[in-house]
Amino acid sequence: MHDTTAMLIELGAIILVLGLLGRLAGRVGLSPIPLYLLAGLAFGQGGILPLSASEEFVSTGAEIGVVLLLLLLGLEYSASELVTNLKTQYPSGAVDFVLNAAPGAAMALLLGWGPVAAVALAGVTWISSSGVIAKVLGDLRRLGNRETPVVLGILVLEDLAMAVYLPILTTLLAGVSLAGGTVTLLISLGTVGGVLYVALRHGRVISRAVSSDNAEMLLLVVLGLTLLVAGIAQHLQVSAAVGAFLVGIALSGEVAEGASSLLTPLRDLFAAVFFVFFGLHTDPSAIPPVLLPALALASVTTLTKIATGYWAARRAGISAKGRWRAGGTLVARGEFSIVIAGLAVGVEPRIGPLATAYVLILVVLGPPAARWTEPVARRITARTGSGRGTGAVGAKGAAGTVGTAGATDASDTTDASGTTDATGVGDAFGTTDAAGVGDAFGITDAPGVAGAADADSADAAGAVHAGH
Repeated sequence: MHDTTAMLIELGAIILVLGLLGRLAGRVGLSPIPLYLLAGLAFGQGGILPLSASEEFVSTGAEIGVVLLLLLLGLEYSASELVTNLKTQYPSGAVDFVLNAAPGAAMALLLGWGPVAAVALAGVTWISSSGVIAKVLGDLRRLGNRETPVVLGILVLEDLAMAVYLPILTTLLAGVSLAGGTVTLLISLGTVGGVLYVALRHGRVISRAVSSDNAEMLLLVVLGLTLLVAGIAQHLQVSAAVGAFLVGIALSGEVAEGASSLLTPLRDLFAAVFFVFFGLHTDPSAIPPVLLPALALASVTTLTKIATGYWAARRAGISAKGRWRAGGTLVARGEFSIVIAGLAVGVEPRIGPLATAYVLILVVLGPPAARWTEPVARRITARTGSGRGTGAVGAKGAAGTVGTAGATDASDTTDASGTTDATGVGDAFGTTDAAGVGDAFGITDAPGVAGAADADSADAAGAVHAGH
């Protein structure tokens, strides 16, 4: 069979299977990422039906997928938002790094993989999946919740930290000398700092230069600019992914919105190809030997991410329920863990299988953790008596009872399953209007009931706090 014919058949089959798997994942309420990884395992080396004719094209498509993932992420934020998040949430980012990078580094050292692999595996366990978490927040109707800005702030700090972490990792993986590595790192950081400065000072100028009323022209200019900057960044040892992320940050306003709308389908296609490509290059027989370390890491880092979200939300003055929801939401790992592992497999091939198993576990566990962490924590604290209970143990307020995990009245926010509590009151922001009408999701309670969602917004009479 002609090479081009075979390639078209394989590509068509891959894309068709990805579409069917995506539909299946949507029906069962899961992220499609684990199914894409499994598809790659099935059709890769050691799989049931290895593919060869389309391998080079899939490899290029995977590189484009990483670039588009980071570009679209950068389009979600402006440079000023990143700077603001850095100023206000850096303690939470530091706690996130210490609690979640340390287990990965420790595991690599325990397995005897060396310090470079330790730095790589630390990144795998550190970074949450922005894509999976964004989808979960939308599915659970929590985009307006008071704890959601805390979650997004941590994700933004992680993404910004990638602009520093990836150049460091790339330098270490290249095995250059200390002097050479220092120079490369300084060039990388200087490039990142320069782009951020330009984005802050001249972002509007860049956006106007790129802007076009013609969708086709806008798509071509933004995509071409992104690939060009990504290639230059790769040459400067900054990483193509970071270059794309910085292009996204530099664009703002209507240009960013239009580009995001046009590029989202392309991102989804090539990101799916990326996950398949990673699976294609992971031998399924290499996964069982690292399954126990993957399970151990998943167990530990699930708890550390929950602790991170809880601490960050508590620092922001969120009620106990919101703290648990924030922690559970951060559990999922995904695209960035695979990107980091993909960079590091040349130094330690076993990182690939371990990262695949680890991501498969947590990308499946992530959505249920986001939904059920708060109810489970509430029940556990109620049974152990560590929280202040209702009735004889808790102090009963005018607006309701004090909750088990913190001071929340009977009209607390929408719970993890998206339903309201006994009074049916309370919006995602912890406020209700004077008539007790409607939350952020369009849910209305009985007329005339004015409840406060949590201790952060309730006064003794259950009225809405003026700050909200």
